[in-house]
Amino acid sequence: MLRQLYIKNFTLIDELRIDFESGFSVITGETGAGKSIILGAIGLLLGNRAESRLVRSGAERCVIEAHFDLSRYRLGAFFEANDLEFDESDCIIRRELSASGKSRAFINDTPVSLAQMRELGERLVDIHSQHQNLLLRKEDFQLSVVDIIAGDEQQRDAYGKAYAEWQSALRKLEQLRASVQQSRDNEDFLRFQQHELAEACLVADEQEELEQESELMNHAEEIKSAFFEADTLLHAEGIGLVNRLRMLTSQLRAVERVYAPAGELASRVEADYIDLKDIASDVSDKLESIDFDPRRQEEVNERLDLIYTLQKKYHVDSIEALLAIKEQIDGQLAQVDNSDEQLQEQQARVGQLEEQCRSCAARLTAIRSKAALKVEKEMKSRLVPLGIPNVRFEVTLRDKPLSADGADRVSFRFSANKSTDLQPVSEVASGGEIARVMLSLKAMISGAVKLPTIIFDEIDTGVSGRVAEQMAQIMKEMGRAERQVISITHLPQIAAQGTAHYRVTKQETPSGTLSHMVRLSADERVLEIAQMLSGSNVTDAAISNAKELLSSHD
Repeated sequence: MLRQLYIKNFTLIDELRIDFESGFSVITGETGAGKSIILGAIGLLLGNRAESRLVRSGAERCVIEAHFDLSRYRLGAFFEANDLEFDESDCIIRRELSASGKSRAFINDTPVSLAQMRELGERLVDIHSQHQNLLLRKEDFQLSVVDIIAGDEQQRDAYGKAYAEWQSALRKLEQLRASVQQSRDNEDFLRFQQHELAEACLVADEQEELEQESELMNHAEEIKSAFFEADTLLHAEGIGLVNRLRMLTSQLRAVERVYAPAGELASRVEADYIDLKDIASDVSDKLESIDFDPRRQEEVNERLDLIYTLQKKYHVDSIEALLAIKEQIDGQLAQVDNSDEQLQEQQARVGQLEEQCRSCAARLTAIRSKAALKVEKEMKSRLVPLGIPNVRFEVTLRDKPLSADGADRVSFRFSANKSTDLQPVSEVASGGEIARVMLSLKAMISGAVKLPTIIFDEIDTGVSGRVAEQMAQIMKEMGRAERQVISITHLPQIAAQGTAHYRVTKQETPSGTLSHMVRLSADERVLEIAQMLSGSNVTDAAISNAKELLSSHD
């Protein structure tokens, strides 16, 4: 539940720190005093959009911070999943907005995204304002009410999985049909390409080898000339390097008997002589092997021309890419050849998954049908004490095509009189009746959805007297079930039943208009309710009536 709210520099609020209690609390104040500002601040903590104009004039930034007690609501999994510190007795949510428009969000002093703040906020606070009555026009809201009462989450998950698999198979079937049709349209061209690439007999590494061979043949005369000169230098009679090293060795060996260092030098020259002799042999072999074959050169160039032409034609730069294209074309043509069989198999799978989906939808419909009867019964029992004694409330389920939420179209039908035909509730109910219907729905579903805090913003619009007291009783009862219920109201019958009473006022100051919110003492509460009863001129009779109204609900 919401334990404390702190607001600084937010529109007309300079600074506010207010504590809240569990149970049923009320907030009162004149129109325009700033009650909507309080709700707007809480809305920012729930991830609503922020605008720089919300920062109080002259301030650099505004801060809104709330402390929540989560000890009864099993929210630890959210904090673990988002890697956030979890203190169930004091969860701190903060939103900061600068005058430049920059917004930051924090959970327990850790920066978070607005999506994370919104996800947590949806589990902490439900703000019901008058515009939420428009939800009664929305079929998905009515369906969600039935699902909440049904407690059919497990069956909805099973259906959702079956529906997703069916839709995936449908998409795959459509993609297969489109691909097959495209391949059939291009079949002649594909077969030409397949033949062209197959006839080329491409080999993965041949381009590099051919290019090297071509380069060698293009420079064959130059290479052969160089090796001829090298062979001459090594083997020329009398002056060849090999012969001269052999002669040098003999000269040194001739004197090593009388001069020992000559022997060491001779050994070194002999080693060089052996290496040079091997080199000379290799040079001779290479000279013999280098030969220019014009026919082979023509063959190589023709092969390379074919490869380059194919690469240019298919917009690639390697044989590997050409082979990949051929493999793709082979696959497309294989698909054409086997398309009827593939389509039949996929159509059969789609049919099987659709049948499974319909089976899951039927089970979901059965659960919802039982829940619909429960909703009808409970709504009647709640609306009769709220001043609609002849109410008829019906939940109709009609078939619809399979969709993400099942095969059921839900409609709430309503009549306040015995003689009036049942019609969609949003079309026939008055403003006051709509308010009572929504309060009854909220009270009914709040037992299934464990929201810590529910805020009603002037849900009492269009009602008064005994009906208002009954509405207050419902909200008070909701506040006893481990929930915190806060009602912003203009009716003394509702204000008198709160266990805690807060008043919002507006004050003109030299620095501008400011809004304040305080918790009222017992005496202040009497005066506030007396003023709500009689207007600005508080009479003794109004005070007496206020005391009586308060005492009747102690």
